[in-house]
Amino acid sequence: MVKKKIEKPKREVTRHQLSRWQLQKRRQRILLGSGILIICAVIGLIGAGIYHQWYIPEYKPLHQTVITVNDTEFDMDYYIKMIKYYGQGMSIQQIYGLVDEVAIYIEQNELIRQGAFNLGINISDKEVDNELKNRDLPLNKDYRDVFRAQMLIDKLLDEYFEPEVPLSAEHRHILGMFLENESQAIEVRAGLESSEDLAELASQLSLDNFSKEKEGDLGWRPEGALTMLLNTSLPGEYAFSSELGVLSQPIYDEAKTRNVGYWIIKVLERQEEPEQAHIQVILLSSEQQAQTVRTRLEDGEDFATLAQELSQHDESMETGGDLSWVTPDTMSSTVDEFVFNTELELSQPLRDEDVWTEGGYWLVKVIDIDDDREIEDEDRDLLKAKALNEWLLALWDDPQNKVENYLDDEKKAWAITYIIESQN
Repeated sequence: MVKKKIEKPKREVTRHQLSRWQLQKRRQRILLGSGILIICAVIGLIGAGIYHQWYIPEYKPLHQTVITVNDTEFDMDYYIKMIKYYGQGMSIQQIYGLVDEVAIYIEQNELIRQGAFNLGINISDKEVDNELKNRDLPLNKDYRDVFRAQMLIDKLLDEYFEPEVPLSAEHRHILGMFLENESQAIEVRAGLESSEDLAELASQLSLDNFSKEKEGDLGWRPEGALTMLLNTSLPGEYAFSSELGVLSQPIYDEAKTRNVGYWIIKVLERQEEPEQAHIQVILLSSEQQAQTVRTRLEDGEDFATLAQELSQHDESMETGGDLSWVTPDTMSSTVDEFVFNTELELSQPLRDEDVWTEGGYWLVKVIDIDDDREIEDEDRDLLKAKALNEWLLALWDDPQNKVENYLDDEKKAWAITYIIESQN
C-alpha cells in the first residue's frame, strides 16, 4: 500500500494587511478605506474563530498519525474510515468494542502487504478496483487496502503455500468432544469406558460446534489439520502422539472458546424511573466454578476482588465487575431477566449462551491409522491456512518490523464521538 495521500485542506482565512492611506486622498477614499479595514478586521476575527473552533479540534486530530507500520503511516481520518467499514450494520455500543480490533486489522493488513511484497507477490490498484467493481462497491482508496489484503491472502495460499503441502501423509481417524469441567469429563469418560455411546454423548454435551455437529467423529485427518478445524492444537497433538484405541484422560484446554458462560450478578441499586440498575458482574466458564465463587461471596469475600481475579468479562473485570448503571437491553436477556424481573440482590449461577468464555476439557481417541493417505482438498486448505498463520505470526514477531500504535483512550473516544456526530 502506498502511503495514504491526504487531500489539501481549504485555505484558512487570514488577516489581510492594508496599506496606509495617504492624508491627501479624498474624503471618499478615506471612508472607503475605513470600511475595508473594518471588513478585514471582521474577517480576521472570523478566521481566528475558525482556527480555534474547527482546525484545532477537528482538522488537526483527523490528520494526526495514529499507527505506523515500518515506514507507512495511518492517520486518524483513515482509522475512523476503517471503523466505519468494519462496523457496518453495528450499533454504536458494538462499535465501541471494535476500536482496538480495527487498529489490529490496519496493522495486520499492512504487514501482509509488506510481507507479500518481500516474497515477490503484489496486487495492483487496477486488480483491486476490478474486484470492487465486481462486488458493486465504490472505488474508495481507503477500502482498497482491505480488499488488497484479502486478495493477497488468496494469492499467497494459491501460489506460495500450496507447494508446501504434500500430496499424501499419515492420517489418523479421531474421535473427540469438548466438555465444560473436569468432573463432567471424568464422568463422561467413565461412561464411555463402560460402553456408553460416544456419538450420543458428544451430540448432547460437546461445547465445540464441530465435534457436536459431527457427533464426536472428527474424521480422518493429517497432522496439523485438526488444529485449524478446532482452533486449538491439543486434540491433534494427543491424537498424533497416542496409541491406537486409547481414550485420553481429560485434557485441559484453557484457551479454547465456547459459546456459553455463567454469570454471578450483584445488584447494588435499582431505579424505576427511568428503569435502570447499578450492578456488578462476574462471568465464569463453568457452572461448577460459578457455584464455587458464589459460595466464596456468601462467606464474605469481596466481589470486586473475585471479579478482577476470575471474571472473563473484559468490559468489567478491571473495575471489579462494576458496570455502573445499566438499562434493559444493555446486556443479554439472561442478565436482564435477573436484574429487572426479580428483587434478589445476588444471583445463583446464570447460564448464558449469548456470551463467549474460555476453558474446558477434551476427551480424544484414535480409532484407526493410515501411514500414507491422500490429503483431501478440505484438509489441504486447512494446512495452507495453518502455514499462512505461522507466516503471519512470524511477521508480528520479527524485530525488524516496527509497528507503533499511538491510540490511547482519549483518541479512541474522540474517534467514536466524531463518528456519532457525523451520523447526526
